[in-house]
Amino acid sequence: MTTQTIDVPSGVAPGVAQNNLFFAWFAGSLASCGAVTFTNPVEVVKTRLQLQGELAKATPGVERAYHNVAQAFWAIGKNEGLRGLQKGLGPGYMYQIMLNGTRLGFYEPVKNALYTGVTGSTSRGQTPIMALNVAAGGLCGVAGAALGSPFFLVKTRMQSASKFAAVGHQHNYTSSIDGLRRIWQAGGIRGLYRGMDAAMMRAGAGSAVQLATYDHFKSYISRTLAHRGLTDNSVYTHFLASMGTGFFVCLAMNPFDVVSTRMYNQKTVNGQGALYRNPFQCFYKTVASEGVLSLYKGFLAHYLRLGPHTILMFVFVEQIKALGAQYF
Repeated sequence: MTTQTIDVPSGVAPGVAQNNLFFAWFAGSLASCGAVTFTNPVEVVKTRLQLQGELAKATPGVERAYHNVAQAFWAIGKNEGLRGLQKGLGPGYMYQIMLNGTRLGFYEPVKNALYTGVTGSTSRGQTPIMALNVAAGGLCGVAGAALGSPFFLVKTRMQSASKFAAVGHQHNYTSSIDGLRRIWQAGGIRGLYRGMDAAMMRAGAGSAVQLATYDHFKSYISRTLAHRGLTDNSVYTHFLASMGTGFFVCLAMNPFDVVSTRMYNQKTVNGQGALYRNPFQCFYKTVASEGVLSLYKGFLAHYLRLGPHTILMFVFVEQIKALGAQYF
């Protein structure tokens, strides 16, 4: 089997660009923005599925606007067009830059700092230590989520808005700027960061699993299948590692994703959430009203978004880093 690789030419030290913090941030930002361009429509579907029937017990005979991923995708596209399927893409880009620029850019430095503190040397050349990889991923994810929280807030509210089939509270922002302006006017800095605690839990769980398992899968594949051309720089290695990673991330993150979506989208009354005071109350009320399985609402849509997003993002970032090592 032939593989596509980008080799670092002789005379160029491997990892020069990768070890540059700004370049790592740039690679993570560009790769994640490229990925979200393709996966945002499924994010719109996921958001609406997660908000549909919020805190309502299932009632036989009650018709729901969205039955499954395929039907929801078709209904939104038919009634709202491509603009409906790409709602929230603008703040989505900004969120990806803040989240993935931070977590992918700082993951290696944080991981190396943890390895140095525990083992006395960086992670380069060592057998991966899962606990340290998980810790590094979680820390970077929490930091990125905190920075990007205002954009995720606006993105969620824009994606839930629909004149065809409204689910959840309708904020009806006309643009990202309009959303940020109205939130600032109503609640100031506290309003912009409403729901950040839920987002940090979501991103911490997702990043810990995503970055650590991707590291593990890539290392395992390149060690065991190098004789078949699946080296560390192979696109096929990145693709296979991403496929395995996406499933485990979705499994761990979906409950936090449901809670985060609902915390962000709820109506605000006198500076307080109308439905939930904090993520823990949201967990409790959601399970009490809709059952435990409600925490996995939109799971298929989540995976159909997260799987391709993970694959595209890591394939893009690995190739950007390889090009950086070749030319810079």
